[in-house]
Amino acid sequence: MTGELAAALATEPDAVTTTLGVVQRVLEYLGTVAFAISGAFAAGRKRMDLVGVVVLGSAVAIGGGTLRDLLIGRTPVFWVTEPTFLLVGVVASLLVVPLARTRTLDLLRRLQIIEISDAAGMALFVVIGTNVALSAGANEVSAAVVGVMAGVGGGVIRDVLANEVPEVLSNAQFYATAALLGAAVQLGLRQLGADPAVVFWVPLVLILTVRLLAVRLGWGMPTFSVPGE
Repeated sequence: MTGELAAALATEPDAVTTTLGVVQRVLEYLGTVAFAISGAFAAGRKRMDLVGVVVLGSAVAIGGGTLRDLLIGRTPVFWVTEPTFLLVGVVASLLVVPLARTRTLDLLRRLQIIEISDAAGMALFVVIGTNVALSAGANEVSAAVVGVMAGVGGGVIRDVLANEVPEVLSNAQFYATAALLGAAVQLGLRQLGADPAVVFWVPLVLILTVRLLAVRLGWGMPTFSVPGE
């Protein structure tokens, strides 16, 4: 995924796109680490062995981007040509095992660092996924769908492998809704000819803000239940 946002947004090299490329790379790796940690936690809740920890953590870390590439027909997928992302996912997953025996993860949970990182990673992958789909020739509706699936796909894979109903379908808090809103704003800004930095940051911050407010304040969609069940 490295450099995809700059390639999709930039028309010529300049300071803005160069800075965006650097920021994007840092955030991509941070998002990969955050997603890998969430997968490793899911493996721990299911009492999996080390192989399960690595598989689940890596699936979350690279799952969304893999799904994106397959949907737009881009092969080999990103982590085959740039395996650093897979390696980061594996290492981050394994580090959760010893850290779980210390107070480090408890501190991260109390500060909600994991939730913040997860939300930021999701927001970033939505923005990148939408732009990559557009650059591959997808129309705007399809690009928004691909972007949302890139953002939430890893979590869906994690929950399926952990034999749980995907959180994106069962958690009433805004998740896919925040991603779709951000993708729509991103496409609108592109249509208006906004600056590449604006097209990058505004939807990213919007998705992150909506998601974190949903977690903190319990915002979300109404749930459905069958009476008597």
